[in-house]
Amino acid sequence: MKSFSLLTAAAAITTAVAQVSLPGPGPDTFPGFATNDSSITSCDSAAWPDAPAGDILVPQAPDEELQEMLSEIDPDRIEAIIRKLASFGTRHTLSQQNSTTRGIGASRDWLLREFQKLAEPSNGRMTVELQSYIQNTQPPRILFPVNISNIVATMRGSEAPSRFYVVSGHYDSRNTDPNDYIGDAPGADDDASGVAVAMELARIVAKRDPKATMVFTAVAGEEQSLFGSGFQAQTYRNASVDVQGMYTNDIIGASKGDRGQSDKFTIRLFAQGPPTTETTAVRNQRLTIGGENDSPARELGRFIAEVGANEYTEMNVGVIYRLDRYLRGGDHRSYLEAGYPAVRFTEPNEDYNHQHLAVENGVQIGDLPEFCDFEYIARVGKVNLAAMWSQANAPGTPTGVAVNATALSNDSILKWNPSNETSLASYEVVWRPTNNPFWTNSVDVGRVSGVTLPISKDNTIFGVRAVGTNGYKSPASFPFPG
Repeated sequence: MKSFSLLTAAAAITTAVAQVSLPGPGPDTFPGFATNDSSITSCDSAAWPDAPAGDILVPQAPDEELQEMLSEIDPDRIEAIIRKLASFGTRHTLSQQNSTTRGIGASRDWLLREFQKLAEPSNGRMTVELQSYIQNTQPPRILFPVNISNIVATMRGSEAPSRFYVVSGHYDSRNTDPNDYIGDAPGADDDASGVAVAMELARIVAKRDPKATMVFTAVAGEEQSLFGSGFQAQTYRNASVDVQGMYTNDIIGASKGDRGQSDKFTIRLFAQGPPTTETTAVRNQRLTIGGENDSPARELGRFIAEVGANEYTEMNVGVIYRLDRYLRGGDHRSYLEAGYPAVRFTEPNEDYNHQHLAVENGVQIGDLPEFCDFEYIARVGKVNLAAMWSQANAPGTPTGVAVNATALSNDSILKWNPSNETSLASYEVVWRPTNNPFWTNSVDVGRVSGVTLPISKDNTIFGVRAVGTNGYKSPASFPFPG
């Protein structure tokens, strides 16, 4: 593929982006970034440095098929799943596995049967398996050898089956004592809510035809130290599976916090900074060029915020530039440690009275279904579906993206590895001022392998993303010098 130059095709930015007004958010809502906030999309901070080429970036909107899919997410089905999982009494990883009504074994078997039913409309393209192994004793939370099982539903892609996207929730639960595998631990919010979203997405996608492979999974062992997801992520890594995005949903069930604050239209998204898997040399180079805010996880977070916050999901996406909350962890970490881009969804205002506990001082404050907001969970599911479907139906994230840093210049020369995907239409270069959290500008440069832009790389953060013939766009890839 050839290179493309914009030096003679510069255009001034004069067009404003139409804003979407969503119901619900008010002065008490979560103050994070959201791409449907006019302070972000209007690109006021792009006034400097002056951008003599390209256009103001317009967020991707769902097409008619995706709009229909989003409308199919059913809060009543979500409620039924959460209530059923809570009915098993406890789903502690160390709880009994030989009962049909109580414990993690009963919930595992029910989930396996339900996922198999959900896969039936796929005519064999969605396969369901039980992914199990024996975890040896590992204090302080694995007190004896135990079978840990993940339920995995895999919808094979029609055009790029080797490219994977994963959405998860964990079906194990705990109460106040992390080692109490006998007492009740209903785990409605943490994390039957996340499992319900994964199941709803599986149900809807089973009737469709994604271009890339989509995986819907309920994992175990999360409360004991991410054992199920760790086994799963390493299984993919050992098989050289190309996972280009992993979304975990953990504690997404409530819209009200412990101070009574309510936000029914925001979901937090946690995105890690520099990958812990990078070599020292790469990490030092990232810091030198100011790329610490452009890890693969943060590019995935930007992508989800762009495509997931709109009038069809009715949600704001509050991107948090952090691995997770203080003193907490989630299954996305297992994928990050395996070298995959992964993020975590969590409700905006947590109520710690409804996590793990049962009855305290005679007051019922446990993690029960009655404290969940099922309409809210459905909207979180829409954010997941909008982003995951968009990503799975776009071309893959560009590879080998580099910026020429061999000579002083006020222009920027970018290059990347050309893809042979048949559904690839073109490449788009996106950029933003270094102090802006989201992409502000873009230019479509065609199906080429490089471009020269009349924009200084010293003042700008660049990214390159792939555009499909169907209009879907991949997450951006950050360029290193090369």
